[in-house]
Amino acid sequence: MKAAEAYNITHRYGKVTALDDISFTVGDGELFGFIGPDGAGKTTLFRIAATLIIPSGGRMTLFGLNTVSRYRELRNVIGYMPGRFSLYQDLTVEENLNFFATIFGTTLKENYNLIEPIYRHIEPYKKRLAGKLSGGMKQKLALSCALIHRPKILILDEPTTGVDAVSRTEFWEMLAGLKSEGITIIVSTPYMDEALRCDRIALIQSGRILGIDTPDNIRHSYGQKLYAVSHPDKYKLLITLRSHLSAENTEPGALRPEPFGDSVHVTLPEGIKPEQVITALAASGLTGATITEIVPGIEDVFLELMKRTQ
Repeated sequence: MKAAEAYNITHRYGKVTALDDISFTVGDGELFGFIGPDGAGKTTLFRIAATLIIPSGGRMTLFGLNTVSRYRELRNVIGYMPGRFSLYQDLTVEENLNFFATIFGTTLKENYNLIEPIYRHIEPYKKRLAGKLSGGMKQKLALSCALIHRPKILILDEPTTGVDAVSRTEFWEMLAGLKSEGITIIVSTPYMDEALRCDRIALIQSGRILGIDTPDNIRHSYGQKLYAVSHPDKYKLLITLRSHLSAENTEPGALRPEPFGDSVHVTLPEGIKPEQVITALAASGLTGATITEIVPGIEDVFLELMKRTQ
């Protein structure tokens, strides 16, 4: 049995289509990621999975149970962590945990072994009001509360957004530990680097899924040679490359020159060699530029897929 199955899920807010005919499956015990920018439809999809809203069309099941007709049963096996901190900020850490444990008919002591790797980071501050915690500590408290009833599936909506880099790393290490406990995890994130930590990912944009596969397979699906071009004057480099290459590069899925870190990623029009790019840049006053063939990242594939669907 699959942990989650979605069939042609559609959802509209008035005239706005947030989800457009989405289908996917998640295996039992899998760490499955939805990767996409703000406004892609991730939160709406997760609210449907968490039995909080009814889709306009299609259906979704968790462990074979329909999220609409069997929502009462499912809420006992779902751990949901929304994107915004939604715990009681005027209660202490300990009071929040005890409150959620009571709702699910359990106790902190009964399931302490499951949350201990997470809770130990905030236990020294258990008497502190939740509203006074740092961003990283709030996320750990929210995850502890989502786990207090030992759910079969965790639904985490952008759990590391706005959290510092160290806390982001710690959080994903905690998710790996929970996966080893047999818990299925569905997580969304706008950070492409976090996709590499998932078993499989779905790239989502404007309410549509662009592709589903393992991170490695996604990266190797890029259809062209990709180059990184570097120069100290990055802004002028970007403008010049767009001027020289964008109009010529009309191949399906061709990547418009885009800034990535300290370089600009480009695909080259047919017949254009890397050394010709360097010569053209030098003629524009950008002497000393370098160009190197690179392995595409998930961001590059995402942009390529977006161009194909436009």
